[in-house]
Amino acid sequence: MLEKLPSVIGHALHDRRAGLDSIAFNLIDLRNGTAAITVTSLAFGDHEAIPAQYTADGEGKSPPLEWTGIPDQTNSIAVLVEDADAPTPHPLVHAIVVSLPPKDGSLAEGALGDDELDADIGRNSYLRTRWLPPDPPPGHGVHRYAFQVFALHGDTALPKTPGREALLKAIEEHGIASGCLIGTYERPDGSIKIPASSAAAVGTTETPGI
Repeated sequence: MLEKLPSVIGHALHDRRAGLDSIAFNLIDLRNGTAAITVTSLAFGDHEAIPAQYTADGEGKSPPLEWTGIPDQTNSIAVLVEDADAPTPHPLVHAIVVSLPPKDGSLAEGALGDDELDADIGRNSYLRTRWLPPDPPPGHGVHRYAFQVFALHGDTALPKTPGREALLKAIEEHGIASGCLIGTYERPDGSIKIPASSAAAVGTTETPGI
């Protein structure tokens, strides 16, 4: 969707980013439970590039995700994926999944497009109950996507298709542990660049021999 935006817009918005401090993992202090959950993916490592097949430049499937270290007192698991570098006041939500079983678990590749998923899918920032593939503006630089897993205790009373605010409230009141995996993606800058050698040649004036 954003791949057709002129790169000049990406450059203009380069310093406008929600910021890592605004993602749920950093926004809500779960004390000793923060980072107690280990989150991994078979598709990419922490702070490594997300393969294009999981983005708007490829098939756009949701990547595989795994988590371990869930506390015994957990009643349910919630997954929240946010773009920390979106040029918006708050991180852009790419996926919300709630009511997952209270144990170490996983989401298979493409699970967020599977109608048979045994969990409830919340609303992304486009108000759709599905995976929103990474789609950064050209020229905006590297975007960091936070794949966050939260262990919740007690009756969260979450709606079947919660949005970000409802989930944040549930995490604040019932969160006991969390984990985070960062994946990156950058759409190439589509603007035309003149090679340094060519630029130097343009600025050179040859003097005819005498």
